[in-house]
Parts: sequence; structure tokens; C-alpha cells
Amino acid sequence: MTLLLTSSCARPLTVVPVSTDPVNGMKLRYLALGDSYTIGESVEISQRWPVQLVTRLRQEGLSLADPEIIAKTGWTTDDLLEAINKADPVGPFNLVSLLIGVNNQYRGRSDDDYRRGFIALLEKSIEMAGTNPAKVVVLSIPDWGVTPFARGRDNAKIAVEIDSFNAIAKEETERAGSTFVDITPVSRRAAQELRLLAGDGLHPSDSMYAEWVALALEPARKALRH
Repeated sequence: MTLLLTSSCARPLTVVPVSTDPVNGMKLRYLALGDSYTIGESVEISQRWPVQLVTRLRQEGLSLADPEIIAKTGWTTDDLLEAINKADPVGPFNLVSLLIGVNNQYRGRSDDDYRRGFIALLEKSIEMAGTNPAKVVVLSIPDWGVTPFARGRDNAKIAVEIDSFNAIAKEETERAGSTFVDITPVSRRAAQELRLLAGDGLHPSDSMYAEWVALALEPARKALRH
């Protein structure tokens, strides 16, 4: 999946500490963890879904710093965990989002392997949220099998494997006391709605990201209140 593996715009953003005390007029902090879907492959920086989410929350009067992003196109669960450990972001964060797994699926890795990697990342996310699982929001893996990039591949097999990974993520997220947001149905509409895809025929467009944000908005609000 070449487009998931390389990108000139897929560098993690620098993590800059920001004060976390909104009572004293200081900004809330948000850390977004993931892969190409979080770094916003093939869309402008302003259209990345974490950036759109912050924009919406600011419109509601919340004082948020710009999202701090650790994500890169092509990353698996292992890659993301290694990158977090290297970046060593300074917490606690008021909100942490996690969206990871498509590259595990693409590379044919097992359910058990994904579960181990996901649990490690979820635990790390909760740790960075001040050990408060209610401040962590997990998004499901989109289904790239419906995109033009996947033509000639076994679309049904891709869907089954992604559904299996998402079931694992949902189970572990809810067990930990965090919130799971299912954006996969939106991604599958791209089979008929090409406006939901970026120009590369694989990654989401700003329109699809906006729909993800609409689904994640209330969970994000709740997380910020905890």
C-alpha cells in the first residue's frame, strides 16, 4: 500500500508543552495519535480531522491549544508506540485521541498481534491523559477496501479483517473506560460518494474528516469535562 507508506507531509508535529489550567485562562491540551488518517495525508493541514475538531471546539468557546500530533503515514501499532516513546510528550493532556491499525491489517498481521499492540497504545494514551481513561477517545479504522486504490483486491476480505480489528479496539476501549467512536460506516460510503476521498483515491477528503469530527465532537466535549 505505497500511499500509506510514504509522504512528504507525514512528519509528526513537534510536541510543545502548553499549560493545562483553563481556570486561570490557560489552554487545554489535545494529543492526537495515529497514522496517515490522523496526519491528514493528501489534505491541507487545516483540514486534518484533529485540527477540524479543535476548530469546532473553539467555536463553542473552549480554549484549546493547537493539537499536538504524533502520526505518520504507514505506521503500525509498533511504529506509533516507538514514536511516542521517542517523542516523550509531556502530559497530562486534557484529551487524547487514538486511531491506529490499518497498516497492521494491510500487512496481514493477526488479530492477536493487533490486540497486543492496541492495548499497549491505549494504556499509553491513558497514561498521557493523567491516568484518566475518560479523557481518551478512540476512532475506528476506516475501510480502505472501498476506495479506487483497492480495485482488483479482495474487498470483502479487507472489510472482514477491518471489522475484526475494530471489534477488538471497541472491546478493549470500553473495558478500559474510554470512548469508542465508529467512523467506519462513513468511510464505506466512499464507494458511492467520491467526494469523501482525497485526490489520491485512497485517503479521506476534508469532507469525510468533517463527518468524523461530527461523530467525535460530543465524546471530545465529555472528555474535556472530566
